Amino acid sequence: MSDRDGGTGPLLLGVRHHGPGSARAVRAALEAAGPRTVLIEGPPEADALIALAADEDMRPPVALLAHVVDEPGRSAFWPLAEFSPEWVAIRWALEHGVPARFIDLPATHTLAWGREGTEDKEAPEEGASGKRERAGEGEPGGLPSEPAEAVRIDPLAVLAETAGYDDAERWWEDVIEHRGASDGDAFAPFEVLGEAMGVLREAFGTGGHERDLVREAYMRLQVRAAQREFGDDVAVVCGAWHVPALRQRTTVAADRALLKGLPKAKADMTWVPWTHRRLSRMSGYGAGIDSPGWYGHLFGAADRPIERWMTKVARLLRDEDRPVSSAHVIEAVRLADTLAAMRGRPLPGLTETTDAVRAVMCEGSDVPLALVHDRLVVGDVLGEVPAAAPAVPLQRDLDRLQRRLRLKPEAQERELELDLRKENDAGRSRLLHRLRLLAIEWGEPAASRGSTGTFRETWRLRWEPELAVRVAEAGVWGTTVLAAATAKAEADAVGARSLADVTGLAERCLLAELPDALPVVMRILADRAALDADVGHLAQALPALVRSLRYGDVRGTDTEALAEVAAGLAERVFVGLPPACAALDADAAEEMRGHVDAVHGAVGLLGEGEGEDSASQGENSASRAGIRGRWHGVLRTLSGRDTVPGVVRGRAVRLLLDDGALGQEETARLMGLVLSPGTEPADAAAWIEGFVGGGSGGGMLLVHDERLLGLVDAWLTGVPGDAFTDVLPLLRRTFSAYEPGVRRTLGELVRRGPGTRGSATATASGIPGFASDLDTARADAVLPVLRLLLGPDETVDVEGAGDTGTNDSSTHNNAANENGADDNDLVGVGR
Repeated sequence: MSDRDGGTGPLLLGVRHHGPGSARAVRAALEAAGPRTVLIEGPPEADALIALAADEDMRPPVALLAHVVDEPGRSAFWPLAEFSPEWVAIRWALEHGVPARFIDLPATHTLAWGREGTEDKEAPEEGASGKRERAGEGEPGGLPSEPAEAVRIDPLAVLAETAGYDDAERWWEDVIEHRGASDGDAFAPFEVLGEAMGVLREAFGTGGHERDLVREAYMRLQVRAAQREFGDDVAVVCGAWHVPALRQRTTVAADRALLKGLPKAKADMTWVPWTHRRLSRMSGYGAGIDSPGWYGHLFGAADRPIERWMTKVARLLRDEDRPVSSAHVIEAVRLADTLAAMRGRPLPGLTETTDAVRAVMCEGSDVPLALVHDRLVVGDVLGEVPAAAPAVPLQRDLDRLQRRLRLKPEAQERELELDLRKENDAGRSRLLHRLRLLAIEWGEPAASRGSTGTFRETWRLRWEPELAVRVAEAGVWGTTVLAAATAKAEADAVGARSLADVTGLAERCLLAELPDALPVVMRILADRAALDADVGHLAQALPALVRSLRYGDVRGTDTEALAEVAAGLAERVFVGLPPACAALDADAAEEMRGHVDAVHGAVGLLGEGEGEDSASQGENSASRAGIRGRWHGVLRTLSGRDTVPGVVRGRAVRLLLDDGALGQEETARLMGLVLSPGTEPADAAAWIEGFVGGGSGGGMLLVHDERLLGLVDAWLTGVPGDAFTDVLPLLRRTFSAYEPGVRRTLGELVRRGPGTRGSATATASGIPGFASDLDTARADAVLPVLRLLLGPDETVDVEGAGDTGTNDSSTHNNAANENGADDNDLVGVGR
């Protein structure tokens, strides 16, 4: 047997990896030849896994994953799609009871090649094969990349250019993909392609693929072994580039000499799910095909592929509420055929169908066309692997948890809303947080829509094939997700470089519910907090601790030790913050303002008392009041010290005003002192930035207190010209952050001039848009809208806030702050 019946030697079927035309041709050639064994380019360690390809639960795209046992991050993938010639050969062999074997260089050498201490001293990209996949070149996974200086050629690009094509993909479609399986001799395309590759190898040598010489030597040895066992009834499915090398007459001794001294690494191998989107990428794990969804359609369409494709496109666009009729489909097919005829192509290809879809179904717009490309041309198909496939214990535990929690991995990105009061959602949250601790980024937290309650979580989920490597890497920490996450958290706590890292880890341990890891983290946290004297570090750490307390309350976790550390940390911040704010430059002052804001938010959360029993409520309320009172004392100290930068003093005054700890009269007095002629303009501008800047709602404050606005206006108009140039950038940054409506209102008030509303209590009945008193009827009209925005699950009772026997303003403040608003915002809406 040879490339044709009647010859001798093995049947060499040179293919393009992931080419549907090659896959159809391979199937036809195998049916015609009926070999006794099929040899396939791939790692021989996977021979034992071939039988799993016949499992009813195996659905491509899938990939063979090989990784070093003691270094899972060093790995390689051999991806296979339904339209891959290798997959077709495997399936044919299993269906006909013919032995199938992989004959490429073993993964034990592939993974070791390039490790430190070997001849090239290269390391492949972590978790990646590093092999560029081009048309007809190399293997699905293969060796780590060649030396950087090697010039690698694309064989099909050279053939396409020789044939007068400027696009190798279009040439391949015309000569291979549009050729039916019954178009003449089943062996003809392989003979022609093999001869073309032989000419190219004569002209270009190895074409920059120096390591292929070693791989090809190993393949020749395996082919000889198969011939000794089965005679010449041997079929070899490999990349077309290798066919001339496998035809080459060499001695066994010469081939073994090339393999002598290869490095080795103990490797494990299994099947893992793959995605069409991964097949479309050129780097990392990618296999280098631009349109896997289109190729899958060509391979699966029994007849009339263009008509069936246009029908798929129409169905997708209809699902997206675009008006696409049957007439659109008919017209698009006709246009694609016309374009193919005008361009001299035997049948419409992807280029013609895309142009037709754009013109007919998308009305010339690339926006819906991008959706077609993403969903159909590329696609989000995710393969499946049977449970019988080998896997590390951690992977099996993860599979079990995914089934129990009904959280199926999907290739397409989706959002998942979780209500932590529900048992199944709480379990999902725990799993996702534990996986994040293990660096398995299946889910990414996202901002919740319509709710700010701590019982809600939103996740953005997307399963990527390389996560299988992350699971294998994480297997060193334990055999279950819980055990591995616990061990990893403890190790991270010991190796944490800063106090903020430890507090962040404590928060993540609470979110992941790791009761065994939390005591270790808390002990290290207490030790770090006691030794760290940097107020900035303490201020960065406090918010994470306080958030952890809130999350712990929601999940019913005992956070008593955490509360003690948080209280002690807060006290140290209170003591150390005033001296730490002295004599700072502009950048350090801006950073310190952020710390002040963070501590203020943390103190506010420490003052909340949800979930307390009646016996401890009074004591805790007094403690919370004491913490807030001490913090207000710190803010007063900051606001009155001339050595503290203006941006910090201004922010302290604003925070006191928002908490009701500072009256409007006193606020106006402090602003008047700062904006007096004796103050340096730069310091005054910084004070204004701290008071009304930084997204704190300062614009609404100036709108509703025209006295403060008048002070700012009078100061600004009195700044000398030379100083104005210096303070302008800061002022521009402050006021440009306001919303357009707020800026417009401020401009109108300034245009009317000073004295129109001289104080907060002055009568403004003569000014359009302002009334002397609040119109409660108009303010009440907004309550249904607020209730709709806040959602039915919120505990804030806006409508009944005024009916409680408590401090109305305090209740109102808490409700507003909990939901991302303040009093001024609500009043502005009501007015």
